[in-house]
Amino acid sequence: MTRGNEMAIAVGQEAPDFTLNNEDGEQVTLSELRGAPVVLVFYTFDFSGICTGELCEIRDDYSEWMDLGAQVYGVSRDSHFSHAAYKEQHGLPYSLLADTKGEAAKAYDTWNEGLWAAERLTVVIDKDGAIAHLVKNPILEARDHSAIAEAIRGAG
Repeated sequence: MTRGNEMAIAVGQEAPDFTLNNEDGEQVTLSELRGAPVVLVFYTFDFSGICTGELCEIRDDYSEWMDLGAQVYGVSRDSHFSHAAYKEQHGLPYSLLADTKGEAAKAYDTWNEGLWAAERLTVVIDKDGAIAHLVKNPILEARDHSAIAEAIRGAG
């Protein structure tokens, strides 16, 4: 499922690999997460209104996604220091990845050069590393994550 602009990535293709630091400064490599579904939530900025609402909604749905075996990662250009403070302030139970140069966002065709930040994109990757579900939203429109649990079920 896609919404918004046509994307260069597509359901069924291998998910572009990346290595980014999490909020603790530890490296996370996407290809090393195979064996379970992965949900990537690209968002614009820590501490911004729409993004905070979305990430707190995911926090509230997190136990259901975990019960389905999913690994969940938020991805933005903010530093791992910013992510650590943001995660603590909002009680986020999942990791936030620091895409400080926008390399992952560019690989997933969600980088906005004018904002120098990622646009809203949710990607569900199956246990074998293929893209199972995509939803892209306009920058000022919050995502509806209600279909993500079903996408995770299909990706496991």
